[in-house]
Amino acid sequence: MRFLVQRVKEASVTVGEERISAFEGPGYLVLCGIAPDDTQAKAEKLCAKLLKLRIFEDEKGAMNRSIIDVAGSVIIVSQFTLYADTNSGNRPGFSTAARPEIAEPLYDFCCETLRKTLGERLGTGRFGADMAVRLLNDGPCTFLLEA
Repeated sequence: MRFLVQRVKEASVTVGEERISAFEGPGYLVLCGIAPDDTQAKAEKLCAKLLKLRIFEDEKGAMNRSIIDVAGSVIIVSQFTLYADTNSGNRPGFSTAARPEIAEPLYDFCCETLRKTLGERLGTGRFGADMAVRLLNDGPCTFLLEA
């Protein structure tokens, strides 16, 4: 399982004409990639790491505060392309990404796990939908978390 975490000043997700998630203020836009062998245990571990990740600046300018410390928001979006194989040829292969029947329940589990801590400060994408994802990256500051 992979989370591509972007520290942002604002983010939103729109499906068609419907804005399904949005926030302004400090937060993360998280792209969630799931592999065929991922489990709920891996998801729990990665969600805990995300919540404890200290990438917001403290009063001295050091990255020393977590999303909890800054009362920030999170939008998490499923993205199977995080497991694209680009090693040969010019067209990515996606056989290393989990099929929807595995990925969707694990994505939903991640959302439920994060919502327990973040409550209304958690927004989501819509699994399998064609989404317009917007963000204002802060830094830019981007990290890859893997479990």
